[in-house]
Amino acid sequence: MAIKIGFIGFGEVGTVFSKAMHGRGAEIYVYDLLLAENDDYAKTLKRSGIDWIQICSLDGLIKSSDYILSTVTTQVAKEVALVCAKKLSENKTFIDLNSTSPSVKVEINDIIKASGADFIEGSILGAVGATGAQTKILTAGQKGREIAQILNSVGLHAVFYSNEIGKASMFKMLRGIFSKGLENIIIELLIAGKRAGIEKDLWEDITDFMSKKPFDKIASNWVQTHAFAHERRYHEMIQVVETMREIGIDPIMTAATEAFFKRSLTFGFKEEFPEKPGSFEQVVEFMEKKLQNH
Repeated sequence: MAIKIGFIGFGEVGTVFSKAMHGRGAEIYVYDLLLAENDDYAKTLKRSGIDWIQICSLDGLIKSSDYILSTVTTQVAKEVALVCAKKLSENKTFIDLNSTSPSVKVEINDIIKASGADFIEGSILGAVGATGAQTKILTAGQKGREIAQILNSVGLHAVFYSNEIGKASMFKMLRGIFSKGLENIIIELLIAGKRAGIEKDLWEDITDFMSKKPFDKIASNWVQTHAFAHERRYHEMIQVVETMREIGIDPIMTAATEAFFKRSLTFGFKEEFPEKPGSFEQVVEFMEKKLQNH
């Protein structure tokens, strides 16, 4: 018997995931406000080749689907859960794949559990537009392992992460410090490079540097050497910020980096690490403790 999947919200995630699921034999039901309120748009969608979905009302989707995937915009995730909870029953599983904070995931869990349905937290890691249906999904919840296996059976790439709701979202949110932060740092660098007329040279230099060694070696060395090089790097960043302003670029990310190094001056690294730390974990542990009382 075909697995019946319902998508609430049909943007990029819904389009990509549903196509893969259909290819593995799943029945796909879709409810989206844009589709529900615009019949011409629904017809256009069908004509464009997206013919593997059955567009229906929210009531129809919940009635027809075994697994309901919420793939809406972040700001309405809780609202969608509240509406669905009034229609769900014990034989349904609600999977929230939206990018919300751990506390919101816990709230949505409480809302859905009150209906008698099962709730699964899902966190999508990476860009679906780039990696498609093989984009990694972390699942959390008491049935998180079982649901990960079901999602994998219909063409997705799900990995069970924790029984505790909120853990998968915590991983995604904190991982965003790296992915979103690095995105903005690179953009700020290239904008400044463009203004200075050297963006191609900068791009070639940093991509060459990052390609020569495994990232774990580069990153761990940066953290370890922060213990004794933060003061020098702080004064260097003062000059970098001044340079940015001289060429007329607001140094948002660069100024934050300067501020980070400046804070490290107050931690007493020299007393704690008279020599280079043996691991990056030692530096992180030391700084986390300092920040508890900062």
